[in-house]
Amino acid sequence: MCVVGAGSWGTTVASLVAHNADTTLWARREDLVEEINSRHTNSAYLPSATLPETLRASSDLEELISRADVVAMAVPSQGFRDVATRVAKSIGKRTPIMSLSKGLERSTLMRMSQVLAESMPGRPVAVLSGPNLAREILAGQPAASVVACADDAVATTLQGLFSRPTFRLYTNPDVVGCEIGGVVKNVIAIAAGIAQGFGFGDNTKATLVTRGLAEMTRLGVAMGANPLTFAGLAGMGDIMATCASMQSRNTQVGVRLGKGESVADIVASMNMVAEGVKSSAVVVELARKLGVEMPIAEQVARVCDGSQSAADALRALMSRSSRSEFD
Repeated sequence: MCVVGAGSWGTTVASLVAHNADTTLWARREDLVEEINSRHTNSAYLPSATLPETLRASSDLEELISRADVVAMAVPSQGFRDVATRVAKSIGKRTPIMSLSKGLERSTLMRMSQVLAESMPGRPVAVLSGPNLAREILAGQPAASVVACADDAVATTLQGLFSRPTFRLYTNPDVVGCEIGGVVKNVIAIAAGIAQGFGFGDNTKATLVTRGLAEMTRLGVAMGANPLTFAGLAGMGDIMATCASMQSRNTQVGVRLGKGESVADIVASMNMVAEGVKSSAVVVELARKLGVEMPIAEQVARVCDGSQSAADALRALMSRSSRSEFD
């Protein structure tokens, strides 16, 4: 097994699987490779966590991929295709490949599983999605997630590979729904964070999360997803965990926006990608293309591109005309 990308989530997943199978982790930086191999830590992304001694890291992507019987991609969405193109040169013809990333490609509006299928046709493609805050999972706190794959046999195999006593895996054939849930929840988390930054309480956050879930479901169903997916771990579960936790980078961004900081300053100060900042505009573009109304996502996109203040975005949402909850 090889996990491509040594950020917080990639390192966490690699650490989980290392208890079940021989696992390698690809990192770009040699100093990070050395730290993981010698000190069994990843202090930049997971401070105070100790990694399994059996987990080995390398910066030689081609060598790691050529020896892997399963590959998992934990690369930010906007650099995903470039790395996938490199992976395609060395991966086996029937090696399953899984996306751990929750974003859309800006130039094509593609989901990450679509990028994988286009980059390396013929390989089984899967997605891992759910309420997965890396530090809690690495600390062994009970959690669950979903393996989404159109091939039931591959999904079952991956379910066994990734499962741990404290990390329960479910399968779901709805790849589209699981990916859209993971993408949109990041955008809604920014909105929930903005409300928190303003000092608003649980009623406001609950409103944003619930209406955000409705937006997520509308978009997913328009793309052919199963609506039940959004009542599960990859929908409701993920949006609840993300919007409730300051461990979420997207929530952190929203809180700081609500307190008056600029997007540019916030992004410049972070060492990890908050996918919702870039995904918000892509989500809105995709929704407009499909004729889906997503007012929360639209306001978040305007705040993230600097064309509107967080306060004006809130006023715009609250001044919308009243309607049925099911419209």
